[in-house]
Amino acid sequence: MELNVNTVYTTVLSILNKEQRGYMTPDEFNKVATQVQLEIFEGFFQDLNQYLRMPKTDEEFASRIAHIEEEIQVFEEYKSASSHASGVYDFPQDSSNKNEVYRLGSVYFNAVPGTPQIELVGRKEYKQQLMSPLTQPSKSFPIGILKNDKVEVYPKVTTFNPARATSISDVKFSYIRKPKDILWGYSLGNLGQYIYDSRTYSSTMLLIGSTYTPFNIPGGTTVDAQSSTYKNIPTTTSGSGSGAILNAQVSGTGNVAVTSSNIVFSINSTLDKSNGYAAGDTLTVAAGSFGNLSGNISLNAITANQIAGTNPTTQGSSQFEIDSSNQTTVILEILKYSGIIIRDPQIIQAAQQELVQNEANEKR
Repeated sequence: MELNVNTVYTTVLSILNKEQRGYMTPDEFNKVATQVQLEIFEGFFQDLNQYLRMPKTDEEFASRIAHIEEEIQVFEEYKSASSHASGVYDFPQDSSNKNEVYRLGSVYFNAVPGTPQIELVGRKEYKQQLMSPLTQPSKSFPIGILKNDKVEVYPKVTTFNPARATSISDVKFSYIRKPKDILWGYSLGNLGQYIYDSRTYSSTMLLIGSTYTPFNIPGGTTVDAQSSTYKNIPTTTSGSGSGAILNAQVSGTGNVAVTSSNIVFSINSTLDKSNGYAAGDTLTVAAGSFGNLSGNISLNAITANQIAGTNPTTQGSSQFEIDSSNQTTVILEILKYSGIIIRDPQIIQAAQQELVQNEANEKR
């Protein structure tokens, strides 16, 4: 079970406030928590190497190797190449179009039945096997060479009989990805306080508060302007996004005809769970959604600064991906770093001593 970011942050703040040591802002927490998660993640591989050299136990719930493998499997991926060119396949990429392979496991030739594993060799051996009639690679025993986060595979699918067009799905990568950055998202309250945003952060979600004006309104559409704000209005989109919920702010008095000048739509501050939107998509409010709406209303196109991934935002949160069993270690590590941030050596010493004791107990 993943570790909840709000649980960790509020616990850290409680300890710091109780000891009257200082405060840790959300931005500081996000940076430190991301670093701590990465350190613990790297420790999994070191611990696994150590446990493999130690006497083993098959007792249920007591196997250290099984526990570490369970921790690591969360980050295992099996994906096709992200692109290809002339038999050279690029490593898979994440949603930000960055290389996602942190630790490469195996590479498989998905272009033939059985998906044989590609033997990864050095440049010298690669050339030797290609030139030797005895060790010539085949569909069943392909070879590959790694270079610049790409793998060049032989034989090429274009040399098959009959020849095939190259596809990203020809090659599959088994690998470990890096943990995602930690985000404790928030909005500001009336008193300037931080209010936790429990929505799951997505780079393609629409930002709360972003506004949209209609460019076509069916004739005869009227609403009671005394209500001022209409809430929880569903939408459809011209793209692949879904879940955007709107509010409509109407100006005027009494029952007014709706025009582009007296109504503004905005992303709802409590119900929005939007995801999958891109700049250029348009939102549509369906007939009957509010007031006397006889037909659909189309809103102006979404711009880049209304989408989370292209505009710095504090909205939405990303949870820890390591298991909740690491909660104590995570909190102590963050406290250690918080002592550095607020320049209090006593916090650093206390947290470090506790961490050393925990580690000693785990590895006895």
